[in-house]
Parts: sequence; structure tokens; C-alpha cells
Amino acid sequence: MRTRRGAWYSPPDACSEEGAAAKRPRDVAGDQAGCCRRRQRLSSGGGCDAFDALPDDLLICILSKLSASASSPSDLISASLTCRRFNSLAVHSLVLSKASSKCLAVGATNWCDSAHRFLKLCADSGNMEAYYILGMIRFYCLRNRGSGASLMAKAAINCHAPALYSLAVIQFNGSGGSKNDKDLRAGVALCARAAFLGHVDALRELGHCLQDGYGVRQNVAEGRRFLVQANARELAAVLSSSAFPTRSLLAWNHPHHDADARRAAAAAAAACPLLSDFGCNVPAPEVHPANRFLSEWFAARGGAGSGSAGDDGGLRLCSHAGCGRAETRRHEFRRCSVCGVVNYCSRACQALDWKLRHKSECAPQERWINDGDGDGENDGVGAADDDVMAVS
Repeated sequence: MRTRRGAWYSPPDACSEEGAAAKRPRDVAGDQAGCCRRRQRLSSGGGCDAFDALPDDLLICILSKLSASASSPSDLISASLTCRRFNSLAVHSLVLSKASSKCLAVGATNWCDSAHRFLKLCADSGNMEAYYILGMIRFYCLRNRGSGASLMAKAAINCHAPALYSLAVIQFNGSGGSKNDKDLRAGVALCARAAFLGHVDALRELGHCLQDGYGVRQNVAEGRRFLVQANARELAAVLSSSAFPTRSLLAWNHPHHDADARRAAAAAAAACPLLSDFGCNVPAPEVHPANRFLSEWFAARGGAGSGSAGDDGGLRLCSHAGCGRAETRRHEFRRCSVCGVVNYCSRACQALDWKLRHKSECAPQERWINDGDGDGENDGVGAADDDVMAVS
């Protein structure tokens, strides 16, 4: 008999070589099949795609540019709802620090804790506009005077012109305190800083302070120069931002530096609106989101049209529609000395409202000083320093 050691079995080396050669094609075929299955999963969305491979720095840069150019908060919110990754990167400190004022324009009708937290998060990221908007809301609407003034001060330290001017208005009126808390010199200093940064309302306010000697030594010629500069900046902003029909303006000379400067400027203003206290008849400037929020807030509480802050019937609103500031105590704002019907928080608001509305409505009133209380601190024709004069 032939044993099993015979030719029935091949040698071990030959068997292993043949087995390896036979297995090799099967492994390649299996790898190809596995690759096909993986490609199918990728094409069906089951795996990661090229978008997930983008670095976070690139996405943060894109979201930062979006927040800086957004026309409303919904632009950034819509982007954050795209995916979970966008939702986490949209609240990055760099993205929130670049957010523009329009991106932070929260509506008063939509005010809630989430909106408050969003503005607070932007402020904590170092956004100056968020400091200012949240400061205005807390100071005038939420009546948290200390926190609101502190937030505006943080923006003012970083040369935020609207914050500087708002703090100047607070100092001029003694807002949040009593009449004795007025600090005219501090208001003039803040106005001068905002005017240096090109703020039109601050330029106009500073010009009137110099003309009237209000909180600073009187200098009529220098006050006229600031008023002319404010009018020129206002006109240049309108001409550069919209299709405003240009018209020829008469040539003018700088007013004489003498005692008759006021009369000379008044005579020249009749020929050239750039020399007037109120400037050219140009469209109203775009309202800042903070002022728009204030107007909507008090309008929703019964302050629209009535001139009052709604919650406190004795407190009045600034009559300029684009301001929205409310009194923090009775008789804080100054009245028009001609009609006594309207009141303003500043000379800048009085000048804007005169051009837009009040010029056609103002009429002398025989008796408007006593309105039933007899304790008006800024009422009466005799209050020369505190009265807002409506000059036609």
C-alpha cells in the first residue's frame, strides 16, 4: 500500500506558495469592493465631505466679514442656523467683536432675555457698538443708570463718538440725578472730544455752547466756525451717500472776529444755509439703532404722540423723532422759548427738529410757563442758560 507520505500530498512549500497565489486575487477584489462601498456612502452623505475639512480660522474670517457687513441681526442668525459647526463658530469672540451696529439692531418689540444676552455677549467680546447700544438701553429703558453709564463710558474710552456725545447730553441735563448734578464743563469737554472725531451733533452742540457761553467762555466767532463745520459735514454726508440733487451755493466768507460776528453771520445765513444755525434742508440722517430702540420702546408704552415716557406721565420725551431719549426726572429737558410746546434734550436735537418739522408749526404762545406744577426748573423765558431758543 502506498502511504499518505506518497504523492497524494504536495510538499508544504509548494502548497503555501500556491495558496498565497490563489488568495492574492481574492484580496484585491475585496479591497475594490470595499472602496466601492465607501464611495457609495460618501456620495449618499453618510460620511464627511470636503466642507468639513475647512479650517476653523477660515470660517471665522468669513463669519466676521458677514457680521461686519450685515444689514440686520437675521443675517448672522441665519448663518448660525446652517449647521452645528456654524452655530458654534458664530458666537466666537472675534465674530461678535466685528459686528456692525445694524447687526446689533435689536427691535424693542422683540426684546427678551435672549436679546439681552446676545448684546451682553457682544459687549464682553469688545464690541464698542454693543457697549453703546446696551448702555443706552439700560440707562433710559431699563433705568439701570449706573450700569448703562458704565457701558457707555467703556465705549467712550475707546473713542466711540456717539457714546461721547450721549455722555455729554447726560452731563448737560444731569440725567439720572438732580438739577444740581449738572456738570456743564464736563459736558463741553465730552462734546469737544466727540466733535474732534467728526460727530455732527457734537459739533453743533459745541458751537452753540461757545456762542452762548454755556459751560465755557463765550466765543461767538469760534462757535460760528463749529456750526459751519457741522453744516458742511452734514451736507457732505448726504451728497456722498445718496442721489441728492445738488444746487449752487453762494460763496461765503468767514465771519469777522469782532463783536458784530453774530449779526454778520445771521445776515449771511439768509444768503447761504451753510452759515445758519440749522444748516441746509437735507434729508434726515439715518437713525442709530440705539435711538431707534428708545423710540420704539417708549412708543410701545404710550409715549408716541403724547410726548410722555408712558410709564411715568410726568416725564417727557425729546420732541425730535430720531432721538428717543426720555427724561429721568420732571422738567429735565429744555423747552422751545417761542411756543413752549416742544422740548429737547440738546441743541442738536432742536436744530434737526426745527428743519424737519417744528419750523412750520412753531407759533408764539402768550402763557405757557406755568403748566400746573409751578416747579419747572428749565421753564420760562427768563431762564436764559437753560432755555432752548427756536430761531427762525
